[in-house]
Amino acid sequence: MADVRDREISVEQEHLDQVYRRLEEKIHEAEFLMNDAAQRSQVGTPGALAERDAQVFRAGIHLNRLNNEFEDFLFGRIDLLLGKDGKKGPDGAYTAVEPAEGAVREDASGLRADIAETLHIGRIGVLDADYSPLVIDWRAPAAAPFYRSTPVDPGRVVRRRVIRSKGRKVLGVEDDLMRPELTAYLGGEALPVIGDGALMAALGQARSHTMRDIVASIQAEQDMVIRAPAASVTYVEGGPGTGKTAVALHRAAYLLYQDRRRYAGGILIVSPTPLLVAYTEGVLPSLGEEGQVAIRAVGSLVDGVDATVYDTPAVARVKGSSRMLKILRKAARGALETPPAPAPAVDEDALFPMEPVAAVAPHPPTAPGTPTRLRVVAFGRRLELEAGDLARIRRNALGGTAPVNLLRPRARKLLLDALWDKSGAAGRHSDPELAAELRSSFDEDVTTEDAFIAFLDAWWPVLTPRGVLGAMADEKRLGRWARRVLNPGEVRKLARSLRREAYSVHDIALLDELQAILGTPARPKKKRDLDPLDQLTGLDELMPVREESQRERAERLAAERTEYAHVIVDEAQDLTPMQWRMVGRRGRHATWTVVGDPAQSSWSDPDEAAAARDEALGSRPRRRFTLTVNYRNPAEIADLAAKVLALAMPGSESPSAVRSTGVEPRFAVVRGKDLGGSVREEAARLLDEVEGTVGVVVAMHRREQAARWLAGLGERVVALGSLEAKGLEYDATVVVSPAEIADESPAGLRVLYVALTRATQQLTVLSGERDEPDADGVPDLLRE
Repeated sequence: MADVRDREISVEQEHLDQVYRRLEEKIHEAEFLMNDAAQRSQVGTPGALAERDAQVFRAGIHLNRLNNEFEDFLFGRIDLLLGKDGKKGPDGAYTAVEPAEGAVREDASGLRADIAETLHIGRIGVLDADYSPLVIDWRAPAAAPFYRSTPVDPGRVVRRRVIRSKGRKVLGVEDDLMRPELTAYLGGEALPVIGDGALMAALGQARSHTMRDIVASIQAEQDMVIRAPAASVTYVEGGPGTGKTAVALHRAAYLLYQDRRRYAGGILIVSPTPLLVAYTEGVLPSLGEEGQVAIRAVGSLVDGVDATVYDTPAVARVKGSSRMLKILRKAARGALETPPAPAPAVDEDALFPMEPVAAVAPHPPTAPGTPTRLRVVAFGRRLELEAGDLARIRRNALGGTAPVNLLRPRARKLLLDALWDKSGAAGRHSDPELAAELRSSFDEDVTTEDAFIAFLDAWWPVLTPRGVLGAMADEKRLGRWARRVLNPGEVRKLARSLRREAYSVHDIALLDELQAILGTPARPKKKRDLDPLDQLTGLDELMPVREESQRERAERLAAERTEYAHVIVDEAQDLTPMQWRMVGRRGRHATWTVVGDPAQSSWSDPDEAAAARDEALGSRPRRRFTLTVNYRNPAEIADLAAKVLALAMPGSESPSAVRSTGVEPRFAVVRGKDLGGSVREEAARLLDEVEGTVGVVVAMHRREQAARWLAGLGERVVALGSLEAKGLEYDATVVVSPAEIADESPAGLRVLYVALTRATQQLTVLSGERDEPDADGVPDLLRE
């Protein structure tokens, strides 16, 4: 068997060598195009320069893709029967899905068939000089049978092979036989089958701190989601380990491949935590896509600010609730009356620090105070508006629903109207034209006065989201704005949390909502700076203005982008109502893919979140998929986690694990020694047991403690809070005090379920007294 394996590896190595030779030829062609385009600048005409920019842009992208030599660039192969017709697709492969009549023949020894076509599957498509496929892009229709074929429904596929390589060297092959009843021949020889199955080989690989794409081991139900039509909304539900995050990333790459022009507006992938962004961000380039997809954490969706702390569960429930919408609307108007701002203070009981990040600027202080009198001189007279006049004008100006900052011109006009009435000049002329001219002169006199300009800036300042959120830190003012919405205890906790000099993930949604409520004032257009001589001679009209290149325009639009053509929400069950509003604004005209699992929700009111989600998605039709197979956890770990699921969501079914390792979860108890020492000892033991990573999951308030406990054990071990574990996976996991995690919030049992399903090989549950462990160390929550 070893000789057959070595022979098959050498066959795939020969093909891979041919692919790289062709890639080198394509690289030389792209470099030639780059050089040729650069020489076009010598022509000098605007048309030639525009053509040069476009060609350099396209050639640069092509060259960048070709120069990326991905690990396992070529990862798959399918051997196919003769198809029903002889039609070929644009990728050079035959399009038939089902075998032709007579493709399988029967004789005295059984069923026999000849392999009519062999396709290799890889990151990007590669054609030889005669335009025959050397590699089929994994997103192409011809590659779909690699993922969808099963022994129950094989189609034309006889053998599916996963090819493992590193750089330019083939390391091994694993085969799945889709038609075991056939004796198939390739080149006159029987088709060999190597290994115990491609999927199980992939599942056995050690984990690192970055996500591996699943492109080589995608299974049929995942592939159906990835290739689903993009129209409207695609819902994907699935329990832990079903590959939801990987499916979401592969779907982004697939959609761009299928219709790049349609998605030129960009694809946004929203992840729940920065850890998950860091874990996944390397996947898309390895799939042959980058640049058109933005992967952002919920706490990083507002440009210029990032979340660096976590709120306590009580504060998070207030900030995430749709009740905040009423408070923010009142605060946006109330903040125009600005008493001295309270001094910033950090309430340690209102936050959990996140991973160490650069310091964030504090909330900007509000203005010293609102003026209560306006005095100006017009037409030789001194005119005044008192506090009552100003209050009436403000009420009239705020009577509409337009954003507050966009009401400033209206407030300015109402001030001028009131001053005009005070002047008594309205009745001086009966001629409408003369009266209008007089009014115009009056307005010009008043609005150019320094006193009026200074007053307007202080009385109706341009408000910023940060400034309004800072004003809400004043407990008395917040109490007025939140009357009949929050109770006094909630007001106190919310105000204290807003005094700190950093933002939480829930603050980011409030800032985004305030930006929509306040609006952005129109900026005055800046005239192009001209030489005075140009203005005198009129040469400015003849001076050509250099227009931005296609690449510059694409980069500028990407930087300015606030809405996307397609939005993918990962771990959607964790979004609060206010976060759904924030995400919804980025996909008002988009198609959507929403990926999640209600059983893993960390938000305490799923019904309220569902209502906000439905509002964000609008009336678009829904298409639903469910992933049912757990590829991450062995059955021993999945069975233990199912006990918590039964408590968290009675009646819910957990996904079926596809493998069993024979290694049961380990239970240990902290007795007679400190918790930190026990955690460190168990983490060190697991580091010796597994080749990959070890994750230590603790209650949120212990995150910094746990990092100190594990200091010096190396990069393979990481400490994380219970809310940070979502979407991540490790070779081994230590879950510390299940009771502490479960009691953190109303959603604590669901959060514990997440923590117990992170391990691919081994799980240790470490209990303290609060867990009430039995004689075997099994905590109360995990017993039958």
